[in-house]
Amino acid sequence: MFDVGRALAVLRRAMPAWQAPVVAEFARERRDPFSILVSCLLSLRTRDETTGPASRRLFRLAETPAALLRLSSRTIERTIYPVGFYRTKARTLRALAQTLLDHHRGRVPTDLDALLALPGVGRKTANLVLTEAFDLPGICVDTHVHRITNRWGYVTTRTPSATEMALRATLPRREWRGLNTLLVAFGQTICRPLSPRCSSCPLNAVCPRRGVGRAR
Repeated sequence: MFDVGRALAVLRRAMPAWQAPVVAEFARERRDPFSILVSCLLSLRTRDETTGPASRRLFRLAETPAALLRLSSRTIERTIYPVGFYRTKARTLRALAQTLLDHHRGRVPTDLDALLALPGVGRKTANLVLTEAFDLPGICVDTHVHRITNRWGYVTTRTPSATEMALRATLPRREWRGLNTLLVAFGQTICRPLSPRCSSCPLNAVCPRRGVGRAR
């Protein structure tokens, strides 16, 4: 079986040369659960180079749920544009702020089920908030984590949600927290969706490359 622990250790040594995902950068920079949650929501279906500036523009106007709720949807739309689905996200952010104020005293909950009950929050976002905002165990599976762990043959799954469940069953708990940040950086830089850069990959000698057709 693919030695996932050794592979992750190799990637951690290589990671300083790669660009960290924008949410991980915000977590190191701000250490504020609400800011991390908002940047997670803005990042959905949006590239990091757009998410980062949009998040910073919004946080200059509102750093708390109460302050965000004082902004109109139109103001939020103009501020976060051109993130993907910016009009929908503006409405979602206002609903999120209201829910946090009404049910959580304006604080981001630390419980997975409570996070999943928030407007706009799915499993990917909820797990990322747990790990990045609260240093709690969670497995955030996006397209990179899903693709890479299947290429390794460590899991054999069809969807990110199935990958999360498979990883929860097999991946040592000590590896959970930093998995998303590490594999997103790796996936954006080396193990890309199309024509991955296998010749420059630190795992080239051991990776089974399942599902890979053409590589560089």
